[in-house]
Amino acid sequence: MGMNSATNIGRSGIQDWIIQRVSAYVLALYTLFLLGFCLTTEVDYETWSALFAQGWFKVFTLLALLSLAGHAWVGLWTVSTDYIKVAMARFLFQAAFALVIFIYVVWGIQILWGL
Repeated sequence: MGMNSATNIGRSGIQDWIIQRVSAYVLALYTLFLLGFCLTTEVDYETWSALFAQGWFKVFTLLALLSLAGHAWVGLWTVSTDYIKVAMARFLFQAAFALVIFIYVVWGIQILWGL
């Protein structure tokens, strides 16, 4: 098993395409919702807190956070496999960014759910 297979995690091009498209739609919907909310509501600490206190919005935000992580991973994996030809350098790059993405997801969950 080479370095490329270790960081590929058994995905196919179709799965990557689906992850990119679905995550892009989720992120677009989340962005449009927040933009609409900010344009139609006088946003202060109380309204912002009230929005994030609602269960459905926490789930929507979590879905956006996971979509961002998936979208970023597929993008970074694709670019790194195209442009970093040395297997060990590519593996280290992908491992470093996988760790960063994981940390951001865990941190986002802690902030969102108050863990």
